[in-house]
Amino acid sequence: MKRNLFGLVVLAACLPLGAFAATEVQVQYPAPGLFKEPIEATVAAFAKKRPDIKINLLGPQQDYEQIVQHNLRASITNTLPDVAVHGMNRQRILVDRGIAQPIDGLIRDDADFAKLGITEKSLSVGQVQGRQYGIAVAMSTPVIYYNADLVKRAGGDPDKFPTDWDGVIALAKRIEGLGGNVRGAFFSWQITGNWMWQALVFSHGGSMLDATEKKVAFDGPAGQKGIQVLSRLVHEANMQNTTFQAAAPDFIGGRLGMISDSSAQIGRMNREVGTAFPVRVAKFPISAPDGRIPTGGAAVMLLTKDAAKQKAAWEFIKFLTGPEGATIIVKSTGYVPATDLPAKDPAMLGDFYKNSPNHRAAMEQLPLVTAWYAFPGENGVKITDVIKDHLQSVVDKSAKAEDVLKKMTSDVQPLLPR
Repeated sequence: MKRNLFGLVVLAACLPLGAFAATEVQVQYPAPGLFKEPIEATVAAFAKKRPDIKINLLGPQQDYEQIVQHNLRASITNTLPDVAVHGMNRQRILVDRGIAQPIDGLIRDDADFAKLGITEKSLSVGQVQGRQYGIAVAMSTPVIYYNADLVKRAGGDPDKFPTDWDGVIALAKRIEGLGGNVRGAFFSWQITGNWMWQALVFSHGGSMLDATEKKVAFDGPAGQKGIQVLSRLVHEANMQNTTFQAAAPDFIGGRLGMISDSSAQIGRMNREVGTAFPVRVAKFPISAPDGRIPTGGAAVMLLTKDAAKQKAAWEFIKFLTGPEGATIIVKSTGYVPATDLPAKDPAMLGDFYKNSPNHRAAMEQLPLVTAWYAFPGENGVKITDVIKDHLQSVVDKSAKAEDVLKKMTSDVQPLLPR
């Protein structure tokens, strides 16, 4: 018996750390089309550094709305993941429901955290009610992708893309006029229900609600101008009533002149277009002196209350948002990293940005970003669905833009906290 026990002790000493009982951390993420490849690569890289922590990736949810609904249900059945990646505008609902766990203490007590180079802006987008609940995994901005060949054929200058909507719509109309199966433009108004709507309102100097968060403000002059941009794309440039999933293949196939969407798609566009034509990225038009654009992207959040799992999960969160994880994610997508260290290191993102003007365009918009607004109260998700449904009426031409804005306002107002 003693001999067997001694043998087990010797065997344990010879095995690598974590061979017997690695701490398991369950992680869930959304949007597999964007995140699957970089998240899996990050987990593999983390495993080499921390074999004592086993990351179990749960089945990804289709988008930011589905993962928040999934986690809300999981909180009732006690089946929450330990860590989850959520859209920045969905953090608030998880905090309000007591599901997300604050990480202020973990940051404060971690002497190595400051060495990750995570910026104040990246931290600020993960703050709710004055406390830290998330850290940006990656940030995006709305941009316009355009086919330089089609722009040139339509009489435009690919090196001087229009900087205002009048110019963009006029160019889209000329591209549409090329004939054949070529289309002019698509605006991805459906993203998470209202992100691109926020981009139109904020870039015209407006806001979603007033300072009290009890009254709709997107029906003011900025919202009126913003919804007219969408309407003009439909009526003047003949924008089709379709989805990004359908429009993207047209752009990649050289049949669509421009598409306004998240900078997160830069990696995909570059890869899938290849050398078929030059893909360029233009900044989102800012239409007012105080115009801003919403920060897109996602934040990683701690959901487990178990102390041991929190400790292990924190190590993964740091790796995911730190220099190594950020480098993997940025190269695969078009996101901007939470940390500023990789851009200073040629071996990480320094040379990458130098040779990638499309990625630089997204970076250069950061001084203009504002928070991706999260509607308050129990109806936050419902409000974005209402906005999306009303915007559909503009795109399918079933209602006039000015009437849609009035109806959208009257439908959202009763859903706000009183």
